[in-house]
Amino acid sequence: MSIDLALPEWLSPTQRSRITALAGRNHAAHGDDLLGLVLSGSAARDLATEQSDLDVIVVLTDVAAAGRSSTHSPDVDEAVDSWSELQTLPPFGTEGWWYRWSYAWAPVLLDRTDGGLTEAVRRQATLTPEEADAVLIDHDRLDGWLNFAYRALKSHRDGRVLETRLDAAESVPWLLDVVFAMTGRVRPYNKYLPWELRTHPVDGWPAGELLGLVERTLEGDVDAVRETFTRVRSACSSYDASRGHTRTTDTVAGWGDELRLFVGPG
Repeated sequence: MSIDLALPEWLSPTQRSRITALAGRNHAAHGDDLLGLVLSGSAARDLATEQSDLDVIVVLTDVAAAGRSSTHSPDVDEAVDSWSELQTLPPFGTEGWWYRWSYAWAPVLLDRTDGGLTEAVRRQATLTPEEADAVLIDHDRLDGWLNFAYRALKSHRDGRVLETRLDAAESVPWLLDVVFAMTGRVRPYNKYLPWELRTHPVDGWPAGELLGLVERTLEGDVDAVRETFTRVRSACSSYDASRGHTRTTDTVAGWGDELRLFVGPG
C-alpha cells in the first residue's frame, strides 16, 4: 500500500523528509495496522522555530498500539494513539482532558479510515453543547471566574494591591475556559492562545480586545475585570438563547447584590 501524505505547505524540506521517513518506518512495522498520522505541536500551527522538534501522533489499531510506546528524540516526538483512544473523549477535569487541545487545528497527514480518523481528531478539540454546559456549569468554570473576579474587586476596594493582582491573575484560566466553552471549543494551551485567537477567531471576542483584557487583568487592572464582566454577561445571554435554557444567566444572577461591585466601586 502506498503512503500518500498530505503535508502542510509551510513545512520545510527537512521536516517533510523526517515525516516521510517516519511514515515509511511505521508502514513497514505495522502495515494495515497503521491507520493514520497526525501532526501536532508548533509545526502543525506554522509556529516552529529552529529549536522546535516535530510532534507526530501515530494512530494504530488497538492490537498494534498495545505493543508500541511513544518515542522521543531531539528531532521528532512520536506519540502513539490506539484507535479506541482517539475516539474516546475524556471529560473536563480528567487527566486526558488536557491532551485534547493537542488535536486542535492539527493537520491529518494520513487517514486510512475513510475520514473517520479526521473526524475523531476534530471531535477531540471541540465540545458538544452538553460538554460545554458541563464545563460552564457542572464544573463551575463560570462561577469560578466570577468568584476570583469578585475577590479581586473586593481587594482593590480595600486597598490590597498584591491581593488584587493575585486574584485577578488567577481568574484568567477560568475566564478562558468560559470563553472557549461557549463557542464549543477546548481552551488552547497558553503558548497557542494568541495564535488561535488570531487565526481562528472566537465570535464576540476579537483577538486584540480579549488579549488586551487578559494582559490588563494580569496586571491587576480592575477596570479590565469590570469590562470583562460586561462581555461575559452578554455572552451568557447569547449562549443561553442558543441552548434554550437559562443556566449561565442564572449563575450570574445568583450573585445578587454582590454584582454591584462589578459595575463600579462599592
